Amino acid sequence: MADSADPGSTIDPAEVAKFAGWAAEWWDPAGKFAPLHKFNPVRLGFIRAETAAHFGRGARSLRPFEGLSLLDIGCGGGLLSEPMARLGFAVTGADASDRNIATARAHAAQSGLAIDYRAATAEALVAEDHSFDVVLNMEVVEHVADVAAYLKACTALVKPGGLTVVATLNKTLKSLALAKIGAEYVLNWLPRGTHDWNRFIPPAELQKSLEESGLTILKTQGVSFDLLNWDW
Repeated sequence: MADSADPGSTIDPAEVAKFAGWAAEWWDPAGKFAPLHKFNPVRLGFIRAETAAHFGRGARSLRPFEGLSLLDIGCGGGLLSEPMARLGFAVTGADASDRNIATARAHAAQSGLAIDYRAATAEALVAEDHSFDVVLNMEVVEHVADVAAYLKACTALVKPGGLTVVATLNKTLKSLALAKIGAEYVLNWLPRGTHDWNRFIPPAELQKSLEESGLTILKTQGVSFDLLNWDW
């Protein structure tokens, strides 16, 4: 799949092109995705705990999720896909950018991990009749062209009784000051233009869209950055 939108797709070609241009830096902990590397342990801990509880798996096991399938939609360079594979999931990583997928495949090969990476959209996976026990949808909704349609497609990819984790930036004055102005223009954590604050989504609005797509909300969890301790 090329780095452009198919007719009827919910992807935003400009957003895809932007992240594709940074594809080589996904695995550089001091590069453009340094904030994600810092954030990863927090979200990994949450995903592991909630998924283990949902499926009745031993959270302390080295590979507690053997026999379960997982989709990392908008996987980028595979920063979540790889630890999920190490935990035992049969992982599919999907991204609208060929370049991101090439980076993810190369790094997984170096790491000795068997991950099914695909340059594909959520809609394409639905059309191919795929479904997964777990769907990770992390920091993607603020980059798509049609949030409601995108979430509907992602929901169709969750098996009955399955679980999806959706994360995005809250739309508040604090997020404008810290996640946009602070992160991009003051601290230089992210390249300028990474995010558009107008696309940030309040939790109530996201929950409404998820419920309208057919999901039941099990838990809502906020995360914030502690500037004094320099940690999440």
